Amino acid sequence: MKGPHAVNVETIARRRMLAQGLWGRREERPEDVVRRLVAMQAQDFAPAKWAVGQRTGSLADRDVERAFAEGTILRTHVLRPTWHFVLPEDLRWLLALTAPRILARMASRQRELGLDTDVRRRANRAFERAVAEGPRTRDELARPLEDTGIDPSGQRLPHLLMLAELDGVLVSGPRRGKQHTYVAYDARVPPGPAMSWDEALALLARRYFASRGPATLRDFLKWSSLTAAEGRRGLEAVAGELERIEVDGRTYWFDPWVAGKMPPSPVVDLVHVYDEIVIAYSESRDVLSGPERAGFVTDRGAFLRVILLDGRMVGRWREVRRRSIQLEVTLYVPLSQDGERMLRAALERYGAFLGEPVALSTREIA
Repeated sequence: MKGPHAVNVETIARRRMLAQGLWGRREERPEDVVRRLVAMQAQDFAPAKWAVGQRTGSLADRDVERAFAEGTILRTHVLRPTWHFVLPEDLRWLLALTAPRILARMASRQRELGLDTDVRRRANRAFERAVAEGPRTRDELARPLEDTGIDPSGQRLPHLLMLAELDGVLVSGPRRGKQHTYVAYDARVPPGPAMSWDEALALLARRYFASRGPATLRDFLKWSSLTAAEGRRGLEAVAGELERIEVDGRTYWFDPWVAGKMPPSPVVDLVHVYDEIVIAYSESRDVLSGPERAGFVTDRGAFLRVILLDGRMVGRWREVRRRSIQLEVTLYVPLSQDGERMLRAALERYGAFLGEPVALSTREIA
């Protein structure tokens, strides 16, 4: 491990863009992106596909959708109580490592809903029988519960489905129109190699800091849902492979061998609110903010889809669909002529991903 040395916040922001694959070397396939990032938050499905696509050379929405339909990438609950894109080859060890923490966080809600061990076991058996006949939508999985004497009303069904994912009973299947389906876990998730707890901790730490660094230990803990002791143990196991830097009283860790070359300034990127460049950090999320809006990353009113200039926030955007698609862009700082040109280039890339022309309207606010 190399010793600490001087670096500024701008350098951290740009380094993260490179590590996450938003800059530098582009991946060729959706599964390559997910492999690089280990897990990508994906509860908002359409924007999550863009998060994958923009890290590739020229893939379109249909390419990411195809990979999902074929099971090359999966969408399930892991790391935290929300959906993530993961690879089949990684899911078993990720669940073994993080499912206990998710279940602990959900325990009180499960008690409120009356989902005790017996209900959970009976529900899993009902789900297993149902998906043995093929993919089933959420609504289609309510009937087997009723037949078993389990009330699926309210939040009980979605919570039972989440528990079945965490128990390795169900996993995502191909979409049926706009509806998501579930299939049998073992049908899409291959057996994994035997891995000890410490090996899994080290692997998750290694891949997190390689794909998210520079990042802090607290960033890693929040993202992974590990306890402080577990996260520290994982980091200590791989610290010798990482570089450490000190900035403003924080210690950041990163892989010094991340491939790629920093692009010349300015670079403009359009990312959605749950993109890993936003969601993978907690303690150091403020790195994402430009100096003019130092605190607005935590402002829920402004924390929508984000415009990044050289890896730092300068505004937000939203998509309006009428007869055509229009991106309404709100800027907190004026862009240079080159910055405006790069914004339009980012817009064109997004339109190419969707396969539709996209118009742009902008406004600046103080």
